[in-house]
Amino acid sequence: MRQAQSTALWTIVTAALLAVVVGIGVWVTRPRGSSRMPATLSADEQAYLPQIAVSDVRMSAAQNFLGDTVTYLDAKVTNRGSRLVRRVDLKLEFVDTLGQVVLRETAHAVAPASPALKPGETRPFRVTFEHMPAEWNQAPPAITVTAVQF
Repeated sequence: MRQAQSTALWTIVTAALLAVVVGIGVWVTRPRGSSRMPATLSADEQAYLPQIAVSDVRMSAAQNFLGDTVTYLDAKVTNRGSRLVRRVDLKLEFVDTLGQVVLRETAHAVAPASPALKPGETRPFRVTFEHMPAEWNQAPPAITVTAVQF
């Protein structure tokens, strides 16, 4: 009888600890309100997209300490407009030798956690890729500005 009570107690304690760990994991990984983009851009934000320019795009690769190849995209983002920009999202499309998209990613050239991009300011940014498709043609991606936030 005492053995059954001990086993039941350990089962309850283990389940409670597991629930706490899962709860903490969900809380830590949940999206924060300030980092989420609205479902649609405002008319002002939509009109401002052409004011964001991406230049000096370069691709490079290096091996990490595990011997895996890591690919980097380095570029610069410029705010050619007159407003302070707190976030810039980019669509990156990598293609194969036939021009077919083999990888599509979203990058944050300016994120809410970084300083806002001032009017006229140019800032470098880097995007890291752990795995690139074998079909990729090794060229820089097509880059489209998809969102801004003031």
